[in-house]
Amino acid sequence: MASPQNPHPNAHPLAGTYSNAPQIAARLNARAAAALPAVASVVQHYAMLLETRIKANASGRPGPNAPTGDYRRSWTHEFSTSGMTVEAVVGTNKPQSRRLEYGFVGADSLGRIYNQPPFPHVGPAVEEIRPAFLAAVGAAVGD
Repeated sequence: MASPQNPHPNAHPLAGTYSNAPQIAARLNARAAAALPAVASVVQHYAMLLETRIKANASGRPGPNAPTGDYRRSWTHEFSTSGMTVEAVVGTNKPQSRRLEYGFVGADSLGRIYNQPPFPHVGPAVEEIRPAFLAAVGAAVGD
């Protein structure tokens, strides 16, 4: 039977409501703050590893050929933190990146016809780095 002090339907009429939510929240916040530097280090390190792996994959078959190295050099990573958020972005500013990764069939904006096969280099790099990254983040937060 619910009571004004405890709305749970199975609560005893004389039972009160007790909560340690503020203590739990404080402990979670303290743990997150303690883990933040380690997580930031892991994210920054694996962003660099991902960039390196993408560049290696973009250095010839089965990835795209790199006759000049310009496309390969265009890959960079940026790392930032804001409060309790850690972020790394790995990318390129070259317009051919999507076409190289996924291929292209059809006419482009100039009317040229293409049947270009995909040369995946980003997806395989992500899949190669992912397990180690997840394990390292888990270790950093004490999972």
